[in-house]
Amino acid sequence: MRYISVNDQQALVFAETDAPAISLTQCLIKVHAIGVNRADILQRQGKYPPPGGESLILGLEVCGEIVEIGSSVKNWQIGDKVFGLVAGGGYAKYVAINYEHLMRLPEYFSYQQGAAVAEVFLTAYQSLFSLANLRHKQSVLLHAGASGVGTAVIQLAKAKQCYVVVTVSNADKAQACLALGADVAINYTDTDFVAWTKVHHSQGFDIIVDVVAGEYLNKNINVAALDAHIVILAMLGGRFSKEVDIAKLLMKRITVQASTLRNRSDVYKTQLVNNFVDDFFVALADGKIKPVIGQVFNWQNADAAHQLMLANANIGKIVLTVD
Repeated sequence: MRYISVNDQQALVFAETDAPAISLTQCLIKVHAIGVNRADILQRQGKYPPPGGESLILGLEVCGEIVEIGSSVKNWQIGDKVFGLVAGGGYAKYVAINYEHLMRLPEYFSYQQGAAVAEVFLTAYQSLFSLANLRHKQSVLLHAGASGVGTAVIQLAKAKQCYVVVTVSNADKAQACLALGADVAINYTDTDFVAWTKVHHSQGFDIIVDVVAGEYLNKNINVAALDAHIVILAMLGGRFSKEVDIAKLLMKRITVQASTLRNRSDVYKTQLVNNFVDDFFVALADGKIKPVIGQVFNWQNADAAHQLMLANANIGKIVLTVD
């Protein structure tokens, strides 16, 4: 099969290999579209290797059709259109996926839309509900609101009638977030979100979802409400935060959690998929929540997709289509 490899110069090149053999509990998927994630770029740079035993090929989420089924697979048939998570192997013509990590492609969805759902909505669902125990009408602060995960967090939080404030880098991203339902979009290039919060939302935020880290940890503590949850998903602003104010953490009884999804166990991912399907799949199929796609590239132009993400120029997901 054809797949995208990373050569010694960290360039993306096409190569050939055997299609993956499936286990008893896996399905072989013919890939039609691939969701691009920052983890793909980090792996390409040698900074984020896949978990042990997983494919070394880039790619964490795909959409396509089932072409082979393991003998222990339940509830799926050859020809079903599906999307789902993988721990690696997505940048390929075929990929093996645990059948319990698959979701059915809604009837009116394109393959591109399917490829834009799993990673962002499952990450958003995990952050808000599994980790932060989001309740109706709480307040949520979200950094990088126009990112793929950000667009999903906005929609899930608004589905619970929450007050949602996002930070973004420009007016176009602000408008996109407001169109999705965000109550306020703060352009951090001209407005400090800590100063804004002191004036406009002095009680602080119940949940803060952060992909910046670094110096943002102390800022998040400053704008956190009593018993708040701060969920850290990435560290675009750096891995270290100086002089964290422990007194404020204690005083506000703040819970700080950091999480990734790729290296979670199969059991954990299965439960996460089941919970998301139970709570939000009908809303997804009905169009009440939806993937936001910023740009679609043919997989021959995967490098251009990576460069767009590196420039932080995308609104929503970047998707690759497979020939």
